[in-house]
Amino acid sequence: MRGMSSELDIVFAALADPTRRAILTMLLEDDMAVTDVADPFEMSLAAISKHLTILSRAGLIAQEKRGRVKWCKLQPDAMRAASVWMQGFGQFEPVHLDAFERFLASELDDQPPVAQAPAIQNSEI
Repeated sequence: MRGMSSELDIVFAALADPTRRAILTMLLEDDMAVTDVADPFEMSLAAISKHLTILSRAGLIAQEKRGRVKWCKLQPDAMRAASVWMQGFGQFEPVHLDAFERFLASELDDQPPVAQAPAIQNSEI
């Protein structure tokens, strides 16, 4: 039980930051080079790399080198584990990952990627 709790702690800590949530939303579309991930943000490439490292450690993304370019790819399994955990409380409606992805995409369209995202309401998922 401790291992699962620790994994969830890492996932929820990674999701707590609006920049990292924006990065995940961007990766919903397709794999992206690290430099392309960094483009919309007003921060250094080193700062983006730190965010990507946190997302990688949480299992939310994978990074791989293709030639001289480092690419990022969304890994949905860690998100599924968090969703299953939340459903265990019964007071939450089941979280459908497709609906969650649409919600994240709409949030990215509605505001700048570095802005604070509002809390997710049951009626929105």
